[in-house]
Amino acid sequence: MVDLPPDDVLTQSGLVAAPGGRILILACGALAREILALIQLNGWDHMTLACLPAKLHLYPDKITEAVEESVHKHRANFERIFVAYADCGTGGLLQAKCDSLGVEMIAGPHCYSFFEGNDAFGQHEDEITAFYLTDFLVKQFDAFVWRPMGLDRHPELRDMIFGNYTKLVYQAQTKDPALRAKAEECARRLELDFEYRFTGYGDLAIALDEVAAKK
Repeated sequence: MVDLPPDDVLTQSGLVAAPGGRILILACGALAREILALIQLNGWDHMTLACLPAKLHLYPDKITEAVEESVHKHRANFERIFVAYADCGTGGLLQAKCDSLGVEMIAGPHCYSFFEGNDAFGQHEDEITAFYLTDFLVKQFDAFVWRPMGLDRHPELRDMIFGNYTKLVYQAQTKDPALRAKAEECARRLELDFEYRFTGYGDLAIALDEVAAKK
């Protein structure tokens, strides 16, 4: 097994690498554990994982430039690079940049969509009042939601920020009772109904399997 730093370290680190080979998976730090699990489960020893800081999740306007810089940094050392980011709030800029760089990226508007499966997620068009959490975001709820939104200092902002939401949907990548309990507590803190969906790795697993199979 390959050990990663704790999740709170991933929010700050610039690069996390796993032993691998000729294919580089360039990913958001929030996906590090899931991607490593898939690499190990499938024996993809020709893959290397490099992660940009998970905190970029909070600043989508910085993602495209960070991905471009990392592609240029690592390109000479790998035969192929696959970007494990969806659009992630870049407004199509990341896809355009990947196209110009000649690298592929995972399809979908964000990780909530590809974890559930883009086709399945597209059927939830009525869920405009749902707030989504993944395993990573449940673990890092305070660091990525509660404190950045100022709710630790001004709980009265809850109604302003979440007043139009009706439920919290926890898309679980792993069957972990402790994480489920923590997600339910997050819903209580936000005063939202709770819904649990076990998604596993969704389209992330499919996309990486296709990348691994290409010669």
